[in-house]
Amino acid sequence: MIISSGEASKLPTGRARKGATDPGNRASAREIGFAVGRRALTLGPVTHEFRQVDVFTETPYFGNPVAVVLGADGLSDEQMRLLARWTNLSETTFVLAPRAREADYWVRIFTPARELPFAGHPTLGTCHAWLEAGGRPARAGQAVQECAAGLVAVRQTEAGLAFAAPPLVRGGPVEDAVTEEVARALNIARADIVDIQWADNGPGWVAVLLASADAVLAVRPGTVDMEIGVAGLYPDGSPEALEVRAFSPQLGAPGEDPVTGSLNASLAQWLLATGRVKAPYVASQGTALGRRGRVHISRDDDGQVWVGGGTVTCISGTVELG
Repeated sequence: MIISSGEASKLPTGRARKGATDPGNRASAREIGFAVGRRALTLGPVTHEFRQVDVFTETPYFGNPVAVVLGADGLSDEQMRLLARWTNLSETTFVLAPRAREADYWVRIFTPARELPFAGHPTLGTCHAWLEAGGRPARAGQAVQECAAGLVAVRQTEAGLAFAAPPLVRGGPVEDAVTEEVARALNIARADIVDIQWADNGPGWVAVLLASADAVLAVRPGTVDMEIGVAGLYPDGSPEALEVRAFSPQLGAPGEDPVTGSLNASLAQWLLATGRVKAPYVASQGTALGRRGRVHISRDDDGQVWVGGGTVTCISGTVELG
């Protein structure tokens, strides 16, 4: 058990042992060893393994980074939020011992502002870091991640790690008022929207289909007050099937995510079901931000959609929290 510095401040620092009332016997909290029951308590900062992983790319610094803290079981919610605000990445994840019997590990996913039940590139980046640190899946070739949205399978493919797209928590038609709000946020006319659908698998996505990939790249959004995913098709024969962009108020200015696994997962479920794309295909994302994200979509015979891509460790070391 680890006591944080905040908890340590509640412990008596004036006595090294019962009856030691002489001020000369006093020591600092860091110098005093306490024993409670059979567990030794350590005071002060605790070192954790840390990775920063670039996801949906095989070339470092052209994908979407996620910070991963391993062995995070002793951390409090506030410590997790503190580090997520400090890294200032779209997501920071914390790997803990699994609670579910079927899971290999449990991950908690934080933006600088809130905790998410599920997110795509953090899922792949976390699994990459866990495996790199010596994690061994119970099932050969497939890890099972536990998160607030449930259990998510992650497997190795030719394109890199891939996660099984979770079911939508909200799908179907979008209300007219929401459609108008989306058009205003994207600074486009209502008539420019070819189709629009709720595609929420946790973060809250509403998915918008525009006439082409060029139309997607031409979008210059204004104030975005909801999670909006935008997609447009490339011409037949192009290396990529889609250009994708993702906008969220959680990301601050400019509010655009470089490459977004959760959105690509729900887009794939929608566009495959409506026959607008065929699996397997590759989606491009991040072009407008100078990135080269590539998201590989496949589908099993049973209809399960898989979302994958390259993962590369860019920073490896330790972080102190306490």
